[in-house]
Amino acid sequence: MTTTFVLVHGAWHRPSTFDLLCAELDALGHPSTTVNLPTAGPDPRGGLAEDAAAVRAAIEAVDGPVAVLAHSYGGIPVTQGAAGLANVQHLIYLAAYVPDTGESMFTIHGIPDPEDTDGLFPIGDDPRAQLYADVPGPLAEQAIADLVEQRVQPWVDRVSAAAWHTIPSAYIVTEQDASLPVDLQEEMSAHTKQVRRMATSHSPFLSQPAELAALLDEIVGH
Repeated sequence: MTTTFVLVHGAWHRPSTFDLLCAELDALGHPSTTVNLPTAGPDPRGGLAEDAAAVRAAIEAVDGPVAVLAHSYGGIPVTQGAAGLANVQHLIYLAAYVPDTGESMFTIHGIPDPEDTDGLFPIGDDPRAQLYADVPGPLAEQAIADLVEQRVQPWVDRVSAAAWHTIPSAYIVTEQDASLPVDLQEEMSAHTKQVRRMATSHSPFLSQPAELAALLDEIVGH
């Protein structure tokens, strides 16, 4: 059966960030679906449990084999939400966090938990440089305009299950990333079975969607 890709966005983003990648995957014969993480949006709510539940629901809605692509923060709810699901054949972390049980984004960075976890985490002063350095100008401007609010809570919550222990996994390192440090990506990629690289900034689904789709197709074929 054809592998369906479940695409999970990172912080401040919406599912529409994957529109170009979905079109390229479709051209290669791969259906895809996206996940709407509730902690990011015009009216963000909840924490890691809610995000992981959204990932799990999207996977369970697919009739057939699934490959889950997690971008950036999305790696955390994917790691928890995909655990124990028999139809998930591949986990693919794209410049993403790969936590182990008991870890959070804050612990991975060695940052103490904030006193207030009920607020929002602001985007940086220069999202173009941080997220879209190699994305064409008009597309980058639209991507910046589409950014939404992001809750702090899911960055503090600890992961209760780590799917990469039992599901074949791969990591795609973005070698010109100004958002998630490349050395940290390399460190986290050690949790996965194969490591690939793209000479892009943080968002290759916008800067090189065709090349990314071809790499994903190769990974699931492998």
